[in-house]
Amino acid sequence: MTAYHQVEANIYKTYLLVAIFLVFIIGLGWLLSYLWDSPWVLYLAVAFSFFWSFISYWYSDKMVLSLAGASPVSKESYPELYRLVENLCLTAGLPLPKIYLINDPSPNAFATGRDKNHSAVCFTTGLLEKVEKVELEGVVAHELSHIQNRDTLLATLIVVLVGAVSLLANWFSRSFYWRNSERREDNFNGLLALLGLIFIILSPIIATLFQLAISRKREFLADASAALLTRYPEGLIRALLKIDADKTPVKRANSVTAHLYIADPLKKKKMSWFEKLWLTHPPIEERVKALQNMAL
Repeated sequence: MTAYHQVEANIYKTYLLVAIFLVFIIGLGWLLSYLWDSPWVLYLAVAFSFFWSFISYWYSDKMVLSLAGASPVSKESYPELYRLVENLCLTAGLPLPKIYLINDPSPNAFATGRDKNHSAVCFTTGLLEKVEKVELEGVVAHELSHIQNRDTLLATLIVVLVGAVSLLANWFSRSFYWRNSERREDNFNGLLALLGLIFIILSPIIATLFQLAISRKREFLADASAALLTRYPEGLIRALLKIDADKTPVKRANSVTAHLYIADPLKKKKMSWFEKLWLTHPPIEERVKALQNMAL
């Protein structure tokens, strides 16, 4: 798949993701309005779904950066980092994204934004301290490749929409207890309890499915694009190995935002074969092998 096809595919996935979210929330609103015999619940669900989708598209990058605890940096404070990003942007034909730092000892990085003109790259202080210049160049090139391929639009939307699903799951469970306090003598509470339990159980699965809408192949594509951009795959290989070797998790990262980072920020130590099926990142060993093949 060419880079142009990848961009088109990501735009299509974005529209599909938002459409699924709209249908899901409106469907939930219809169900609650039917059970409660209150049409206003459906109206509220429709309004919420459209409002949240709008917010997700225009402001999801700011939300993600806030969740990560990222702070903007100036060219004066980090001249070498700025120069590195600027040079790679010129090579890739991209406008300069905003640059952010997370004060965290764990080496990692991510990119966010809805398009190349509204994007940001974010690095942990641990990354700047623990990698060499050629290694950092590989990481920067990887994140710029995500921006160029518009992976960031889909990845960032997922964070906000999954958060909304989690909030609704919590609200749904609380609504059961509130409704139960009225002690109605019918089957409503039993049915609502069952639906609430099912929804609460399914919410993490729904969230995971949203995350997995970003294919692991996008990491391989970004790695390959970065190697072509820098003409030095070894730099990114060394960076990935150093990031993987450091077992310190990123403090502000969580299961919802984990897929944004260049490598798993949660640093899960032991996983069963079933848990590995739900990984948001391909194993570092596979990524390194693919890059080594490029270097041959």
